[in-house]
Amino acid sequence: MTQTSVLIVEDEPEIADLIRFHAERDGFDARVARSGSEALEAVKQRVPDVVSLDIMLPDLDGLEVCRRLKRDPETATLPIVIVSAKGEEAEVVAGLELGADDYVTKPFSPRVLMARLKAVLRRREDGDTEPASDGRVLLNGASLDIDSERHIVRSKGEKIDLTITEFRLLHFLALRPGFVRTRDQIVSAIRGEGTVLSSRAIDVHVASLRRKLGDSGEVIETVRGVGYRVATGPDGDA
Repeated sequence: MTQTSVLIVEDEPEIADLIRFHAERDGFDARVARSGSEALEAVKQRVPDVVSLDIMLPDLDGLEVCRRLKRDPETATLPIVIVSAKGEEAEVVAGLELGADDYVTKPFSPRVLMARLKAVLRRREDGDTEPASDGRVLLNGASLDIDSERHIVRSKGEKIDLTITEFRLLHFLALRPGFVRTRDQIVSAIRGEGTVLSSRAIDVHVASLRRKLGDSGEVIETVRGVGYRVATGPDGDA
């Protein structure tokens, strides 16, 4: 059986060795890149299944590495977990807005990082399969199809590539059409209590969702001063 591969992008040897040790213990095929340019070259040689990405790197920083990977069609859906000492809201929002799937702040628990890496992989693998007939939410006259079992969203029949956080946010809102969800409720539902995801980051994800969904994005309504909801039709149905 082929091992799941992880590229660890980290310039501090002790941290890189720590992540690598736990990754290999959990069955990953782990490689290490010490700089941004080395990371891009490593991905070019062999695309990993997931990337653990530091921000503060020699030459290219992690945000630029993330930006380049997400712009390349061959790596646009590559799961990326940022691991950084920069835990300020602006840094977290910047990473998530660039398409990172998760953000872990240093100091971190290696076990938590491994769980996060496995979680983004599990979601990505589910999203690569065809939709089933159950576990689905249909919105806006069925023009928006959310398959929670397969982690797939289709807008007017076209598959939309979403990050894990974007999918969870949309699905959470869609479960109760017409009900307003506060930003704190959304944070708690899609990330859990005590994480770095902020109210500002939720706004960024909603804006990204609307762009990706195109005309169907109008189904996500802003309730000023409160939060967001999925619109209902004239008869009270989604």
